[in-house]
Amino acid sequence: MILKIVTLISLPLPLVLWPIVSILGSFVGGMAFGFFAPLLATFEAVGEDVTDKCYHCIIDGCWPTLQGSCTVVRDFTDFCFHSYFSYMDDLIMEKPADENTVELKLLRLPGCLLISLLGLLVDVPLVTILALWKSPYMLFTGWKRLLEDFLGREGPFLETVCVPFGGLAIILWPLAVVASVLAAFLSSFFLGLYAGVIVHQEKSLTMGLAYVVAAVSLFDEYANDLLYLEPGSRLPRPKYRKNVDSTSQSIQKKTSYDGRDDVEKDGKEGPSDTKLTSQRSRTLKAAIQHYKPIKVLDWLFKSCEVNGRKLLHDGVINMKDIEECVVKGNCKKLGTALPTWCIMKCLLASAKSDSPVLVVSDEVDLTITSWPREKMFQWFIEPLLVMKEQIRKLNLDETEEACLKIAIMQSKNERPDQWDDIGFPSKDNIKRAQLQSVIRRLQGIVGSMTRMPTFRRRFQNLVKVLYTEAGMTGALVNYIVESSTKRDNFEGEKKDETSKENKHVKSMSGVENIV
Repeated sequence: MILKIVTLISLPLPLVLWPIVSILGSFVGGMAFGFFAPLLATFEAVGEDVTDKCYHCIIDGCWPTLQGSCTVVRDFTDFCFHSYFSYMDDLIMEKPADENTVELKLLRLPGCLLISLLGLLVDVPLVTILALWKSPYMLFTGWKRLLEDFLGREGPFLETVCVPFGGLAIILWPLAVVASVLAAFLSSFFLGLYAGVIVHQEKSLTMGLAYVVAAVSLFDEYANDLLYLEPGSRLPRPKYRKNVDSTSQSIQKKTSYDGRDDVEKDGKEGPSDTKLTSQRSRTLKAAIQHYKPIKVLDWLFKSCEVNGRKLLHDGVINMKDIEECVVKGNCKKLGTALPTWCIMKCLLASAKSDSPVLVVSDEVDLTITSWPREKMFQWFIEPLLVMKEQIRKLNLDETEEACLKIAIMQSKNERPDQWDDIGFPSKDNIKRAQLQSVIRRLQGIVGSMTRMPTFRRRFQNLVKVLYTEAGMTGALVNYIVESSTKRDNFEGEKKDETSKENKHVKSMSGVENIV
């Protein structure tokens, strides 16, 4: 209750700042996108396989940039009106049994606010001064590194098409330095405000004051690591946590100060400039071999289209769900069930293979070395590997696999006895419960994916394709005929009931007149 009251009191400030920030962000983002998108198209237009390069240098990038701008607006709208409310639905759900609520103590709030204000007064100017102090070194070190890459054809100058962008990076590097200083200035506010959280967690004003001092040292150490300066920081860093293992602190300190010496002994890295050229180039070459998340999404939507057509022809997909998605924009049911079945097919194919990979298609396998390195994508991919091993141990036959698509598309999968209606061949309730738990986890993963702005737009386009397919196969006509028949029958029954009521009223009025 105290947290809700504090939130309501502090809510007007972000509500007032939000339109201002969104307008400025839209303006800056629009300027950057409107400049760099045609610029990239111009460099692509002068490729080796392009004819009439002068024409393409002027035309390419104009109309696609306008289309991309409309796409960004559409995705942002989906996030505001779909993803946001999906997150809110999770927040207002009943609290899980394994989670404990954190209650704010009213007596600690004055101390938290006082230390947060003190943290702003101390950390904001000191962090800004440190950023300004290190900015000249960042400027000249960055120029030195870019020139070395330019002369040695490393880093951004590795490919010929990237050479103009590398030259542009050399020219615009001062803007990157200014942006980093501004980012440090903005982050200092959060560092200072976090002191109030430390006070509440540690139940001590002293620990909050210690964090105010230690935050500057932490920022200095991270800046030194980023700029390849001397590891650690010479600024004081008092202990601001009571329950911190001293062994882990000593290990972290030893790693922080002695890590460079150990690396120098191995001969792999060090303070020399060779690390900046060779190591980063190897990292760039290795990163090229990784698949991008957008590529994985392309595979998923391609699978949804292929399997959606099959399920539509088999009568598994309900035309009512397609109509609700196309007409009303309500794709919650179909938008979860269809991708879940596609991922389940991927898991079934992967479980049959002997290799520890995910078989995405006949030509593509997702391995540990090829899947995207984004942390958010790994949150999706790692549970899938676990579920693949669970499915492999269940030893499903072809009949059971065929029933899974009906179970995913039409059943709620809450109890094992719900599968009696779909004709699931196995009577083992334990096996059914394990499969239902896997399906529910898949539905949870897909539910998280639907919050991505791109997902909703692309899935609605996919459903429009299925709607057109239904019109070509005659399923749409049959659905319209059935709907009109049901509506006529309902209206006829309603008229009969109305006429009966009118007759009853007339008879009663006649009796009253006789009386």
